[in-house]
Amino acid sequence: MAKLTATPLSALVDEPVHIRVTGLTPSQVVCLQASLRDEKGNLFGSQAYYKASEVGEVDLDRDPSLGGDYMGVHPMGLLWSLKPEKLLSRLAKKDVMNSPYEVHIDLRSPHFPIKGVVISPPMDSLTLKRWYVAPGVTRILVKEGRLRGALFLPPGEGPFPGVIDLFGSTGGLIEFRASLLASHGFAAFALAYWGYDDLPSHLEKIDLEYFEEAAEFLLRHPKVLGSGVGVVSVCKGAEVGLSMAINLKQIKATVLINGPNFVTSDPHVYHGRVDRPIPCNIEFVTTNALGLVEFYRAYEETADKDSKYCFPIEKAQGHFLFVVGEDDKNLNSKVHAHQATTQLIKSGKKNWTLLSYPGAGHLIEPPYSPLCCASRIPYVIPSISWGGEVTSHAAAQEHSWKEIQKFLRNHLLPDVSSQL
Repeated sequence: MAKLTATPLSALVDEPVHIRVTGLTPSQVVCLQASLRDEKGNLFGSQAYYKASEVGEVDLDRDPSLGGDYMGVHPMGLLWSLKPEKLLSRLAKKDVMNSPYEVHIDLRSPHFPIKGVVISPPMDSLTLKRWYVAPGVTRILVKEGRLRGALFLPPGEGPFPGVIDLFGSTGGLIEFRASLLASHGFAAFALAYWGYDDLPSHLEKIDLEYFEEAAEFLLRHPKVLGSGVGVVSVCKGAEVGLSMAINLKQIKATVLINGPNFVTSDPHVYHGRVDRPIPCNIEFVTTNALGLVEFYRAYEETADKDSKYCFPIEKAQGHFLFVVGEDDKNLNSKVHAHQATTQLIKSGKKNWTLLSYPGAGHLIEPPYSPLCCASRIPYVIPSISWGGEVTSHAAAQEHSWKEIQKFLRNHLLPDVSSQL
C-alpha cells in the first residue's frame, strides 16, 4: 500500500521538509499535489509527477520531478511552486501568531487536466503545518507616540540584535518577515509608516525623524543590544532604508532588497532638509502581453544615466547588503545597486556586499514562499508585474535568506563568533 510521509509535519515556513513515498510498484508514475487556502479563502495549488525507483519509492530529496509545475530535483518544489487559483493573488500571512498555513499534500494517480475525466481518490494524504513564529516568540503591538507597528522578541532574556523591518508600496503593517527574524534570534520591529491605523492613508513625504524615533525606541528596549540597529527593507521600504542608513547614526547594517538608490515619488524630510523626487520617464512605463504594468524603465533617462540624482551612500557609516533580482520588472534594481556600489568603490569604501540573482523577480521573500510574479495593489491600474522565473526565484530566496541573517549577525553582534 502506498504511503506518503513528510518530516517534520510542523515547522517554520523557512525550514525544509523531507517528503517521501513508499509502497509503490517499481517505476510507477505518481502525481503529488499540494494545496492551501490563505486567510481570505484564496486557493493555491501545485503538482509534480514522479517515477518510483526499482524498490517502489519516491524521495523528493533525491528524485527529479518529470513534469508538472517544476522539473528536476527540488525537495521543496511543491511549496514554492504553489500558484493562486484566483489570478493576481499574493500569499502573505496576516495573523502570524495564532495559526499556521496548512498545506495539504495528496498522492494520486496521474490524470489529464480536462473536463469529464473521472479522478480517483488520493492513494494517501497528509497535512503540513507551516508556522511564521517559533515557540516562545512574543509579539508586542506598538502604539507609542507617533510609532505604529509590532515588535517581535525571541524567547529568553537577551539582549538580542535589533532590526527594523520595512515594506513598501502595499502600505499597512506587514509582519511575516519580522516574526521569522525573531524566530531566528533577532528583536524585529515591523514598522508601519503609511496606510495603517492613524498613519497617513497616502504617502506625501518620508519623515526620517519618524524612523529615527523607531530606531531609538528599539535601542531603549531592555532586550535589545544597545550598540545600533539593522534594517531589512524591500522596494519603497529599501528607498527609506538607504536614506536611514545615510542620515541616522543608529543604523549599523542595512539590507536593501530590490530598491532604488534615489528618491522616487515622495520627498524625504529630515530636520528641515528636503530631498526631492527625481524626474520620472512616464513614457517608458510599459504594459506586457498579459496587461500587467512594468515600471522598471521609468527612470531610464534620469537616475539610470545621471548619478547626480543618487543618494550620497558614501556618507553612510554602516554596512550594506544589496539583494537584487535581475528579472525585477518593477525597478531596474540591478542598475540601481551597481550605481550605489560604484559610488562606494570610488569613495574607497568596502562596507558592502552584493547578491545578484539571475531569474529572480522583485518580491524576494523568505524561503519556500511561492513566487508572486504579479499582483494588485490599491492605487495602481492595471495590476503590477513583479517579474521572476519560478525555479530561479526560489533558489534566490533560499540563498539570500541565509545570507541576510549572517550579514545582520556579523554587524550587529559584538562577538559574532560566540553566537554561531
